[in-house]
Amino acid sequence: MEIMSISLDKETLQELNEIQESLGFKSRSKMLRSTIDLLLSEYNVLESLKGEHNVVFVITYKDTEKNHVSSILHDFENEIKVTVHQHNGTICLDMLNMAADAQRIKKLFAEMKRSKCIRSMNFTLLGR
Repeated sequence: MEIMSISLDKETLQELNEIQESLGFKSRSKMLRSTIDLLLSEYNVLESLKGEHNVVFVITYKDTEKNHVSSILHDFENEIKVTVHQHNGTICLDMLNMAADAQRIKKLFAEMKRSKCIRSMNFTLLGR
């Protein structure tokens, strides 16, 4: 197994330590490998897509980042058919129902994953 080092701020490291303990991972390495496996799985599902699809994205972010998220989503306004927005304290949750070509779905996924303001993102393919 190869060794890889990463840099994290103290707040993120503390949060990871709490998650590790809460979920019962024996080490941070095992927890991070599990997280990487999930990203690879999501990526591979999207990479295999061809043609038109319906997908639901669920994203969370701090309410202070709503303008940044909105600017990303604005580029996909023709493909996003339904948006549900909910507040939970200082956290926003958006559920997006998107009908789009596979390339546009992949693009939204990539932009959200790259964005530093997104806390979490999941998706479900609804079929054709």
